[in-house]
Amino acid sequence: MRILVLGGAGFIGTNLAKHLLLDKKNKITLVDHKISYFDSLTEVEKNRMQIRTSEFSVDTDFDFLVKNQDIVYHLVSTTIPATSNQHIPQEIVANVVVTANLLEACVRASVKRVIFISSGGTVYGKDAESPISETSVTSPITSYGLQKLTIEKLLYLYQYMYGLDYRVIRLANPYGPYQRPNGVLGAITTFTYKAIKNEPIEVYGDGSVIRDFIYIDDAIKAIINISDNECGTKVFNVGSGTGTSIRTVLEIISNSLNKNLKISFLPGRKVDVPVNYLDVSKYEKNFGAISVVPLSSGIKKTAKFLKNVHNI
Repeated sequence: MRILVLGGAGFIGTNLAKHLLLDKKNKITLVDHKISYFDSLTEVEKNRMQIRTSEFSVDTDFDFLVKNQDIVYHLVSTTIPATSNQHIPQEIVANVVVTANLLEACVRASVKRVIFISSGGTVYGKDAESPISETSVTSPITSYGLQKLTIEKLLYLYQYMYGLDYRVIRLANPYGPYQRPNGVLGAITTFTYKAIKNEPIEVYGDGSVIRDFIYIDDAIKAIINISDNECGTKVFNVGSGTGTSIRTVLEIISNSLNKNLKISFLPGRKVDVPVNYLDVSKYEKNFGAISVVPLSSGIKKTAKFLKNVHNI
């Protein structure tokens, strides 16, 4: 299978690439903005793949990138939920319009399937009742969620018009190896990193916010299952299926790492939905139970990785 991964050097892309390499029949091409972003891959891994540098913009030559590809993974987002409402027109062009250009190229190149990583949190907004199913109301309260949902609708339109097959993964909150612990995305990874460095941990709100956390290996296995199999549905939630409060996460980190955490609670943010965790029964009906690494085990695995990479 000839597979193109856009955003191939990011957290999800790196883990996805390493898993895709396990099947020696796959011919993988990774694309990201700078060659230095691929430093997480070993030389052996790099030699088994094609690596290309390209921006994701209105000027991108998508015809060149998608030529002769069977599957295209779209993992790119130029924005994050917390700040996406600050530049809404620009963000919509940067993500939605550019994705439309990508899909046009996929049609011209007769790509067999596009896999889009959407958001299991932000597309639903604050009105959906947890556990949230794929048929729940979608009322995003961030431009990030609106962009993700609009791209989902674009995929439906391109299938309707041109027969372009697709899958949408509404992913919960993945954490684990190769996620940057910079506080931008990934609460568990960032909190774990700060815990092992004995640094202060900043929490927005009182810690009562509930989220669905899934270890990255479990998420990648589910994504590949959805990508590689035929099924009658296109949109899947992928998560642990359970909700955990931020306070509980911090307690588990403290107990798992035997650390006393230095926690600072900051004012809450309007972009943070109080409760969000996913109903994954549609996935499990089609593919079987999602393998879920317990939070305590996942945190220990993440801590071990961070200590090795950052020499802590």
